[in-house]
Amino acid sequence: MSVTVTFDPADAAGAGGDRTVVGGNLSLPLFRTLSGVLAGHPYLKVVVDRHEDTWHVLDTQAHPFHVNYIATRILGMTLEQLDADLDAFNASVYMDPERRFLLGVLSLHTERSADGPGNPFLVLETTEADTMHGALLEEFYRYVCGRLDGRLPLLLKPANHGQELELASISEAVVPRILSHKLFGDRTRTCLHPGEAEGRLRHFRTSAEYEAAADQLGWSDIVAMPRLPDDVPRVAGFINTTPITPLSHTNVLASGWGIPNAIVRDLDTLVQRDGLDGAWVRYQVSEDAVTLEPLPAPPDLKKPAWHQQRIRIETPQLAEAPVLALHRLRRTDRDSYGTKAANLGELHHVLDSRTADLTVFHARPRPPRRDLLGHLGARLGEQEASREQLRTAAARYVAATVRAPEGVALPFRLHHLFLTSSPAIQQGIGKLKMALELEAFDIVDPLCLNLQHLVRGTPMPQEVARAITSSVPGLLAGGQRMVVRSSSNAEDLPGFSAAGIYDSVTTVRGAEQLMDAVRQVWASLLSPRSVRLRHQAGISLDDTYMGVIVQEYVPAALGGVLVTCNPTRREDFRNVYVNCTPGSPEQVVDGTVLPQQYLYNTVEGGGRTLDVGGVGEDLPASTRAALARLALTGRLLQSHFSADDADDALDIEWLMTDEGVFHLVQIRPYAR
Repeated sequence: MSVTVTFDPADAAGAGGDRTVVGGNLSLPLFRTLSGVLAGHPYLKVVVDRHEDTWHVLDTQAHPFHVNYIATRILGMTLEQLDADLDAFNASVYMDPERRFLLGVLSLHTERSADGPGNPFLVLETTEADTMHGALLEEFYRYVCGRLDGRLPLLLKPANHGQELELASISEAVVPRILSHKLFGDRTRTCLHPGEAEGRLRHFRTSAEYEAAADQLGWSDIVAMPRLPDDVPRVAGFINTTPITPLSHTNVLASGWGIPNAIVRDLDTLVQRDGLDGAWVRYQVSEDAVTLEPLPAPPDLKKPAWHQQRIRIETPQLAEAPVLALHRLRRTDRDSYGTKAANLGELHHVLDSRTADLTVFHARPRPPRRDLLGHLGARLGEQEASREQLRTAAARYVAATVRAPEGVALPFRLHHLFLTSSPAIQQGIGKLKMALELEAFDIVDPLCLNLQHLVRGTPMPQEVARAITSSVPGLLAGGQRMVVRSSSNAEDLPGFSAAGIYDSVTTVRGAEQLMDAVRQVWASLLSPRSVRLRHQAGISLDDTYMGVIVQEYVPAALGGVLVTCNPTRREDFRNVYVNCTPGSPEQVVDGTVLPQQYLYNTVEGGGRTLDVGGVGEDLPASTRAALARLALTGRLLQSHFSADDADDALDIEWLMTDEGVFHLVQIRPYAR
């Protein structure tokens, strides 16, 4: 079979023009000539034309999209014609079981070897939305394999859980394969939050080294260590030298602060080779690459904009407000009960009333598409439904998938009554306010710690104690386990998530422990870290109050966090990112375990495993299918809970019981 090279001056990619190859075999030198780089690996796109029994190896620079190439170069369409019915065209090439074209990506990898560079091998995969059945996957693999340099092994990587299931009945001797988490699980460098910073690299190999120097860290430092603590101060960038999830508290901070964050496993080597510890560096993080470049001289840095940042919070309502069951709250009650409690009350309303429009996200234009409502109909099993019918179906779907937690919310009024009952606490708050006003930061931390001690040890006024105990008589009488959570007016805000800075207590039984837990949550509002972060954001101590949520403990078989976006590709409107681990969601967010990680496509459908985490194995197919329903539910709730823009992502903590029932524990904006 001959090799044909197509060329069109109008499509020229630099001096070399369009070097797309039609037919023939693909050698390694030709692969390198045509390839681009994605996530650190050379790659190129291929199209197999089953009708013509040939294939097209695309010049990556000239043809970044499969469908554009097929439409314009093979079928003779214009881009305007393609865009006019893009979804139908995509369905014909990605979902039709009798399709003419098989589309994929070839990427070049190297085996890891302790003795030096390992052997190269190629990986073939489709797009994540491709629904190829097993026979097509085998045909695609055989066709491509037969046209490669025989010295390069070829492995097929299933692009989603559906393809994994299709391949289960095909021998690996026939179609050798590799799963995504095995291919990328030991990646040396991984983007957690993209960005760029110039600063001084501070490399700490142990927590003890970090703690000894923590007081000297400043806004121009880039902090590197195995796992950054949740109380890390606001700096220029984060580097983790061991694996961590993008949904950890520290990465939520990085996202909210707009600073780069990555996993760099070879940092020790870089530091020793280039003498980087304490050096000024340029740190760049993107989905495709993570780099550290030494600077020849200290850069001319200016204080970042966040020094002038001012987060606005509404005036707290301290007038008469009763303890209320969560289902009686609405989002507008946040100024009396806190953002977290108000959002959970709003969730109850959404599930119970089924009147909220949960289709807003899918109704937005996604050029060249008019909207994504057709895709939503397919996901809900309502392909020919009107917008109103989709609204009804979406509300029904969400109500059938998740539950809102039962419990009560303690208003700011009780916190205010408690604080004003103690002259010692009032005096301590006055001293702290003065220290903050004078920027006497050397005494702020001791004042905070003393205030926390006072709050935890001050007796509860009888009026406050009665209000609390009378709100949960059933839980107290039965000796049931309770969970006590924070619900401040200075958390879960756009631009100020306050992730991980306030306390929750999950092992509460009886009235005495309940009083202690409420005081502990109140005291966390005065921790040195929370006071510093609010002060940096311009949030006044006078305006900050703590509501409290008291709930019955729900045992969890699985718990985790989802965000209704792809954290490393925020422009991706398709995917929802899900992390989970056996047990409670707290283990995911505090970073004590490496969770299982998934991406679920809420437009075309399907999901894929990114990492099996510390447990070392994937979840059963039935559980992954349930997580797909949870992911779509999160996307639908985004339409209602995103305050200003339906594209603003949500951060949702959840748990799943042994019976497979999902409970949503928290809903808040995901840090931008």
